[in-house]
Amino acid sequence: MKAKEFRFKKLNHALCAGLLGLGLQLGLGDSAQAASMRWAAQNDIQTLDPHSQNHAATSAISSYVYEGLTRYNEKFQPEPALASKWTQISPTQIRFDLRRGVKFQDGTPFTADDVIFSFNRVRQPQANMQIYVTGIKEIKKIDAHTIDLLLEGPNPVLLRNLTGFRIMSKAWAEKNKSLNTQDYKAKEDTYASRNAMGTGPYKITAWQPDQKISMVANKDWWDTNKGNITELTYLPIKSDATRVAALLSGDLDLLTDLPTQDVAKLRADPKLKVMDGNENRTIFFAMDLGSDELRGSNIKGKNPFKDKRVREAMNLGLDREAIKRSLMRGFSVPAGIMVAPGVDGHAPDLDVPLKADYEKAKKLLAEAGYPEGFEVPLNCPNDRYVNDEEICQAVVAMWTKIGIKAKLSTSPMSQHSQLLQRLESPLYLYGWGVTTFDAQYTLQDIVHSRTKGVDGKGNYSRISDARVDELVQAMKVETDPVKRRAQVREALQRVRDEFLFIPVHHQVRPWAMRSNVETLHRADDKPEPRLTTLR
Repeated sequence: MKAKEFRFKKLNHALCAGLLGLGLQLGLGDSAQAASMRWAAQNDIQTLDPHSQNHAATSAISSYVYEGLTRYNEKFQPEPALASKWTQISPTQIRFDLRRGVKFQDGTPFTADDVIFSFNRVRQPQANMQIYVTGIKEIKKIDAHTIDLLLEGPNPVLLRNLTGFRIMSKAWAEKNKSLNTQDYKAKEDTYASRNAMGTGPYKITAWQPDQKISMVANKDWWDTNKGNITELTYLPIKSDATRVAALLSGDLDLLTDLPTQDVAKLRADPKLKVMDGNENRTIFFAMDLGSDELRGSNIKGKNPFKDKRVREAMNLGLDREAIKRSLMRGFSVPAGIMVAPGVDGHAPDLDVPLKADYEKAKKLLAEAGYPEGFEVPLNCPNDRYVNDEEICQAVVAMWTKIGIKAKLSTSPMSQHSQLLQRLESPLYLYGWGVTTFDAQYTLQDIVHSRTKGVDGKGNYSRISDARVDELVQAMKVETDPVKRRAQVREALQRVRDEFLFIPVHHQVRPWAMRSNVETLHRADDKPEPRLTTLR
């Protein structure tokens, strides 16, 4: 097949390589002088290893240092990054021209060898970022600045996936004994989990866990920094009151985790401004559907969650509107399906949440053989999602009304993640943001049956549904938008109708900042300092 430019319509979301001329000149934009920004949210990162943890705060900080072959523009469309263009050789062979003149932050040149090294590293079993290279069979070096991606089949979301495939320096990893991805669930520490060195716009100068991360602008970055942030400090502050007090006192410039009860007060302060926006994240409860006996339950020899009637009862026992009204102060969208508005594949007619019906729930439990309900441990994070611990406390009371006695245990997200990755929780609260803005990301990672490869990597509740698996495999290679949309819709509807999860809501995220901060609200809840100006 004759080579041709790899157009948007050929890869679903791709941008034509020639549409964007990325500046190769270094330095700040013309709009303002250099500035320092202090940004706070409620939870710390989990690691600095870019291939270890698929965790939003971790990935956000990582993206300031490590870059992909592609990245998102302001409208969340993929654009060239470490690759300057790409050409379709065949439906399963894509040639990428790597950007010339790019150097890692230690001065070593970026080449094809670093891409291939990173590809092999991210596919190691202990890595948790494998979904970003899904469908890639091999990366073949043509020369120092040219590679071919050999695909398992046509890949409609390839360029979106590649935004999360972060490139490390092979030489740096070798020098610092970090050839292998950190094994996070085994609580392993490595040089790469505590230090970072990429090609990106910022350098991490220090990380004091649970205290702060310090960054400075990379003056040798290959692109132009459109903002004026030359120093960036990230502060994980768990306490709602402390975060708000720090903003009000002038000790912060930007706060992206706002307590819902304080939004009105912050909005009324003339020294501040509040930007609202929907996040592409769904908050939900997940049940252990794989164990033959439910860990920690008073029901022995069986797993109640394997009965669809029990799962439906758990859903009916949730008053989502009460959570929206009382806890979220209106900053949530009650959810019926597992992807949020703004994600490709979201269907408003499917996203209709169940209304609470305690009597029907009790009847379903009785029909399933649990007229008195049962006990089950419930694990929740207490520093990750908006009102996460408070949501769990409220839901414990709701489920008590139908006979489900959930024994709540809360922990920081760093510990919660390890528990889930060890498959040790029978019932847990979790949140899922769709990095690719495509529903396949959710269906493939947290719904598809667990495999030895990429599929089901985040399926910590061990769901196994043959029809969903079949649909996921089909949508991974379907390039006809109409057919693919039908596959996604059927999969989302089946997940909903089989009650494989207990969706709570899609998060709405207000950000508060000093009035002199100019930035873009991001649906992925990730500020972009390279696009931010302090005036």
